[in-house]
Amino acid sequence: MQTTIISRPIEPKDYPFVLRVNEENVEVLAPMDEEQLKYFAENAEIFNIFEVDGKPAAFIIVFREGTDYDSPNYRWFCEHYDTFLYVDRIVIDKPFRGLGLGRKMYGEVFAHANETNITKVTAEIDTEPVYNDGSLKFHKAMGFEEVGTQYVRNGEIRVSLQKAEVEKRRNHYGNI
Repeated sequence: MQTTIISRPIEPKDYPFVLRVNEENVEVLAPMDEEQLKYFAENAEIFNIFEVDGKPAAFIIVFREGTDYDSPNYRWFCEHYDTFLYVDRIVIDKPFRGLGLGRKMYGEVFAHANETNITKVTAEIDTEPVYNDGSLKFHKAMGFEEVGTQYVRNGEIRVSLQKAEVEKRRNHYGNI
């Protein structure tokens, strides 16, 4: 049986799914309430739901430079790069992990970067107190490298700030 995966923009009917999955993974994500979710839906460059066989399975939130977004990690990238896409979060619901959704979501981000002439895709990964080894390995495989670190949330969380060059990724992995 073949699995059907589709990507589509978020709709209000998806809000309960996004809030639930974000909360279930909050140890490696920033918390999110409905007000912030609505802000993301209105201001993100990309806020898509990925469905597997018609069921919501994952979501991605991506910002472009120049947005009025108060994330300290996003602001760090604003201070260091003129243009970029910032992957605020990619979250895959547990039953749908291992289906290649992460690669598919990043494929869309890199394709959008290519279409809009953006040369950098950025993200951050928690390293303290929870060392997110799986995410670090995944991002390395996707062509990311660490370009800085910082502490956030009153010094409680240390993050690795990462960047992938769109051209390097294209050359390394072939067509986007």
